[in-house]
Amino acid sequence: MTSWLLNFPNINLNIAEPIDEFVRYININYGEVFVAAKKMLSIFINGINGALDMIPWWLMILLVVFATKKLMNSYRNGVIYGGLLFMVGACGYWHMMNETLAIVITAVIFSLLIGLPIGIALAAVRGADTIVRPILDAMQTMPTFVYMIPAVMLLGPGKVPAVLATVVYAVVPVIRLTSHGIRQVDQEVVEASRSFGSSSWQTLFKVQIPQALPTIMTGINQTMMMAVAMVVTCAMIGANGLGMEVLIAINRMESGRGIIAGFAIVIIAIIIDRLTQSLVQKEGK
Repeated sequence: MTSWLLNFPNINLNIAEPIDEFVRYININYGEVFVAAKKMLSIFINGINGALDMIPWWLMILLVVFATKKLMNSYRNGVIYGGLLFMVGACGYWHMMNETLAIVITAVIFSLLIGLPIGIALAAVRGADTIVRPILDAMQTMPTFVYMIPAVMLLGPGKVPAVLATVVYAVVPVIRLTSHGIRQVDQEVVEASRSFGSSSWQTLFKVQIPQALPTIMTGINQTMMMAVAMVVTCAMIGANGLGMEVLIAINRMESGRGIIAGFAIVIIAIIIDRLTQSLVQKEGK
């Protein structure tokens, strides 16, 4: 009796094995579907990577300087960001940077394609947020390695499972903030729009979304940042780029190599964050 009170009973629920069997069943019976999906996504990722490689390094730097001047109204910041980008290339990481950006851009595109409609639907359907919120919490708090396992089993190592894992992790902010932004629109403005004969779709696209745009842009910014944060983790399942360079440096105990590659990732994150934050501020004015 004392032992039962002090130690948890030996119930030993075998939940893991049915999950493993389910994943193996999908892999065996629908493997061709996943192979075809992997080929299509690989073409998409490689197309973005190829487009980035076609842009001359000097033109990319000038584009960053111009975008900074346009969004932040500061040539000084533009020169600083351009100089930081030049340092990435000077350290020999330009091509790796493009590989990393291809994965991040692809993940962000799919996150927005999935997250924006879901966020709009959550704002429109009463009670849906109560059901979906626990799922979003689980997606955001569950260790990324957990859902990398079935992704690798179904798609094999490489960039494609890295993109899918990044989407699962990074899609949550855009869903939350899109739904939150639309729900926070003044109901008097919405009712005024409807009183003038606007349909639900017209009210959504001409009133609610424009009013909620600063909040939605903040969600997009957070999605981008979370996608960049997954770079090193994705290298563990075969995604090349700066994350792989950091992983190799860890395995070989090469501190300098890891620090420089890490700073290159930080530079990319800073540039993306500052530019998108400036865009959010401009949309809010």
